[in-house]
Amino acid sequence: MPRSFFFTLLLALPLPMLAQQPVLPTREPASKPQSKSQTEKPETVADAPPLTLAEAIRLGLESNYDIRVSRQDERIAENNVTRGNAGQLPVVNGNLTRNFNRNNVRQESSARPEASIANGAQSNLLNANVAATWTLFDGLGMFIAYDRLKSLEQSQRQLTRATVEETVATITDAYYVVVRESGKIRASEEALKIGQARIDLTQARVDVGVSAKVEVLTARVDYNADRSLLIQQQEALQTAKINLNNLLGRTPRLNFRPADSIVVATDLSRESVAQAVQQNNPRLQQARLNTEIATYDRKLVRASRFPQIGLTTGYGYNRNINGAAFFGNQLVTNTGRTYGLNYGVVATIPIFDGFNRNRLEQNARIGEVQSSLLLGQTQLQLETEAEQAYAQYQNRLQLLELEEANILLARENVAIALERYRLGLLVPLALREAQRTQLDAEVRLLDIRYQAKQAEIILRRLSSGLVQESGQPR
Repeated sequence: MPRSFFFTLLLALPLPMLAQQPVLPTREPASKPQSKSQTEKPETVADAPPLTLAEAIRLGLESNYDIRVSRQDERIAENNVTRGNAGQLPVVNGNLTRNFNRNNVRQESSARPEASIANGAQSNLLNANVAATWTLFDGLGMFIAYDRLKSLEQSQRQLTRATVEETVATITDAYYVVVRESGKIRASEEALKIGQARIDLTQARVDVGVSAKVEVLTARVDYNADRSLLIQQQEALQTAKINLNNLLGRTPRLNFRPADSIVVATDLSRESVAQAVQQNNPRLQQARLNTEIATYDRKLVRASRFPQIGLTTGYGYNRNINGAAFFGNQLVTNTGRTYGLNYGVVATIPIFDGFNRNRLEQNARIGEVQSSLLLGQTQLQLETEAEQAYAQYQNRLQLLELEEANILLARENVAIALERYRLGLLVPLALREAQRTQLDAEVRLLDIRYQAKQAEIILRRLSSGLVQESGQPR
């Protein structure tokens, strides 16, 4: 009687309920050792040292080759700003000449019947002098040249500043690429954990005869596909680290882990960015200085049309010892010395040079117009870049808000799907789809957060908001 009652009760239960609540027996240990998960690190590998964004920027400012070369150019431009280089100071030169001669001399005269002959007669000449010239007037060209040198120095300083800001922006972008790729690694590792849980649950169901072995094989195939994606992602992360190390002037194989996360500012406005671009952008400031330099070039050509007036003075000493002098029929040595001060005024008046000054002035005017065109082009290009970056910035902020809410739904969906699969209420394909949906959502969130930060970096670079005047990061 009890046995018949048990079979009657078993037949009365619905089959889906039996499939939903399988009894999972304790699995026997595998005969072969299980391999270590792909996401785990070997025990002999130490964790990489952390690297913050501020430290990366500091290293880049100290070691980046573009910045170092530009700073050397700035030093050269600074050294060139002198009144002597502009021609405002006198020029003093010392000269020394020392000549030795050995001559064969034959001297004939109508007063003597015989010629006077000297073989191997020695003579020497010593000439020493100090000469000074000082330009007093050259059509004000020396003052124009001095102002031009100062503008060149300011232009090079703006170029160095632009190089620093662009390098800092590149370093910042490369750093956040490493952060993004590291986040994708963590997302792939999380997907592998879900895949491993699916394998374990499917194997348990196969052991009790509820599922077929093909489901375990399918789960393992999907797990291996996820491992393949993880390996590719690890390569992308390594490439990003090598690129950042190159920008920092470090050994490419030096390992590190990013210590900062991607935090996007949400308070940038179009008006403030546009105003800062007009006032602070170093490329725009350099273009404006180039127009001033072109104007100075034209004024220098015009100044060359005026007379040049200068003073000259010097002191000289001349000694000539002639060993081949004749006095009558006698060969004697003659010594002469001359020394004294000389001074005077030098004036040069340009009269005709084949119309070359006209040609140079015309070219200078063309260069002045050309610099104005380049200024307008630079301004338009910067405004275009700022407008494009701000449009991307606004769009990515909206997408970021959407994806941050979407990722919570995707994670909750995977948790529910995994629990329903454990209870036998969900087919493997649906669990796999939920897993892929979560991974895609994680990757999308990382990409959009990086793109929003990238647009923010561009806006700050264009408005000169990345680096202070001293060259230090803000």
